[in-house]
Amino acid sequence: MRKPLALIVDDEPDIRELLELTLDRMDIQTHSAENIEDAKAWLQQKSFDLCLTDMKLPDGDGLNLVEYIQKLPRPLPVAVITAHGSMDTAIQAMKKGAFDFVSKPIDLAGLRQLIRSALKLSNPDAPKERRTRDTLLGDSSIMRDIRSRIDKLARSQAPVYISGESGSGKELVARLIHQQSSRGDKTFVAINCGAIPHELMESEFFGHKKGSFTGAVSDKKGLFQAADGGTLFLDEVADLPQVLQVKLLRAIQEKKVRPVGEQMEVPVDVRLLSATHRNLADMVKAGVFRQDLYYRINVIDLVLPPLRERSADIPMLTEHVLNKLTVDDKMPLISASALTALQRYRFPGNVRELENILERALALYDGNTIDVDDLNLPLVASNFSDSDSEQPDYDPAVESLEDYLDGIERKAITTALEENKWNKTAAAKQLGLTFRSFRYRLKKLNMEE
Repeated sequence: MRKPLALIVDDEPDIRELLELTLDRMDIQTHSAENIEDAKAWLQQKSFDLCLTDMKLPDGDGLNLVEYIQKLPRPLPVAVITAHGSMDTAIQAMKKGAFDFVSKPIDLAGLRQLIRSALKLSNPDAPKERRTRDTLLGDSSIMRDIRSRIDKLARSQAPVYISGESGSGKELVARLIHQQSSRGDKTFVAINCGAIPHELMESEFFGHKKGSFTGAVSDKKGLFQAADGGTLFLDEVADLPQVLQVKLLRAIQEKKVRPVGEQMEVPVDVRLLSATHRNLADMVKAGVFRQDLYYRINVIDLVLPPLRERSADIPMLTEHVLNKLTVDDKMPLISASALTALQRYRFPGNVRELENILERALALYDGNTIDVDDLNLPLVASNFSDSDSEQPDYDPAVESLEDYLDGIERKAITTALEENKWNKTAAAKQLGLTFRSFRYRLKKLNMEE
């Protein structure tokens, strides 16, 4: 079996020697270069599995070498060596495609972990499921682009910020990035930041020592330690209070955490993924989210499209959901008119709402074919224009999606009844509903009287 081959690029002889000894003890062959020109010459001659490069070199910037390697026919993982405290430089390198970074003075334990992770990406025999198409469904161009970006992001350790509306699949994407990465065989820890009481957040994130506060009856590992070696996904990161934002920033920069009541910091090796449906950039401008933390978690951003912007994927998603909901039974047919109605609907709740609609339809349909009436789509798109000031914006922090949609339906039905002098048949016709579907809605909204 061929030994892994690494390229070391640094103009300091003692650093080169330290790296050569470390990699040799890991049974990794090395070639060294003092500058970018020599490094490029080696890259033309040999097939390397890994590159470690300093940022400041005699004939240029290490970022130039990172960019050069990314354009090779077979890009390899590049880890950059930065001066202590040069986090901005490390972030810039990862934006350009670097796998990860290591700060001087070099921590050998962290370096060895980084090297092991990088070599997993270079190993063609590593068992890894690469077919994201079977999990993240959709043949639209926008979804093909998302899947391509996931494959690229999986080859890095850079923090990724996933944005998108509620129900658009942010956690699913985070899990795929983890599964495709060199950390795929380690733990994936997901946490909803909005679901943790503020007074417990520090303990949940960083752990605590027995007796550090009332109720701390034993030592407890935090989420960072639970995800050590793997990936930590912070959903709804916008809900973090300012005091924890400061501590999270330090944990990311130092790669260490301090449990509550503990004097010593504990090193942790996690890849951080975060997400929210809110606009973090606006929150930064408003002063409610720290700008420095925003830049740390948003090294690479991935924007997920709402379902209404990829309506061509709805038939495939519908078939998948119905198949999942009828595992032991024959999957029902769905009429062409029902599919058309789904493709025209705006889906404020995105894929999650599609699943709820289809689950409800299965309970209502006649046992043969799901039709438009069985879907009972909320009366949102057809009764209010985007400029209608009477239609409120949906804010999940204030009300549930069901309550929001029920409110709009109630208003649309009331308006139709008033305009038709409370003639239910005429009101149903105005709304484009069958009388059966109209009566179902009246009953659901307690409007039968």
